[in-house]
Amino acid sequence: MRKTGMGNVGRAAAVALGTALAAGGCTVQGTSADGAGRAPVRIDVSGAPRKNTPSGGLPSSAPPVRAEPRVLWRRGDTGRDVRELQARLRQVEWLVDGPTGTYDDLTERAVSGFQGKRGLPRTGRTDTVTWQRLLGMTREPGKWDLYLMGGQPAAAPDPRCLSGRVLCVSKSSRTLRWMVDGRTVSTMPVRFGSQYTPTREGVFQVYWKSRHHVSTLYDSAMPYAMFFSGGQAVHYSYDFAARGYAGASHGCVNVRDEAAIADLYAQVRNGDKVVVYR
Repeated sequence: MRKTGMGNVGRAAAVALGTALAAGGCTVQGTSADGAGRAPVRIDVSGAPRKNTPSGGLPSSAPPVRAEPRVLWRRGDTGRDVRELQARLRQVEWLVDGPTGTYDDLTERAVSGFQGKRGLPRTGRTDTVTWQRLLGMTREPGKWDLYLMGGQPAAAPDPRCLSGRVLCVSKSSRTLRWMVDGRTVSTMPVRFGSQYTPTREGVFQVYWKSRHHVSTLYDSAMPYAMFFSGGQAVHYSYDFAARGYAGASHGCVNVRDEAAIADLYAQVRNGDKVVVYR
């Protein structure tokens, strides 16, 4: 009976296998019970990270695919964040109007211009890369930077405004409520006098209305003027409409929405109450 043993060929194969394993990896070809070959199983014993390779086995030379930056805001979006974007664009002189809180065509063009100037894709949409670049070039906007042209929510009415016909003027929120028997009929942004010509606070009455008034003291137009305390009146202001809260009145309560104050002027009567509070 003949004994079987490992011949020279078998010993050489074993040595080759051991050498391959020591070198850091090998492919072991398995065989199924019926003798058919199975797919090779790769064993990596090197501990080194493996590179992605195509089916041919060679490392790929194609550059890695980069994810597109996430879009934060685009045309049609609204809200406080859009106001901040617009306020910051104003700081770097890419936007003149606003902030309005609405991502409109002017905002889209401003963002596109800002992007192009800095070598970014001119999409007109504010993505994370564009936003970070803008943040690095601007300061945190204050409350009245965000509401430079109005649009801020009105403060709760003073208790003295809850009865009768009242022009209820809040200095804290810079708004005017036209109220009748405790019900708010309309609300509009307003502007006041500077620290040198402050708007007086208290309870007053409308004592004179003048549709096409011109100030004799400052030689400036005061359309739809409703006087309530000396020479101080609620009236439309061309300067407020153009510059927003970047300016101030000489003590009057300025309104920037001409259509709104024209409607208000038609409703207010001499003798109606005016409450100016903080």
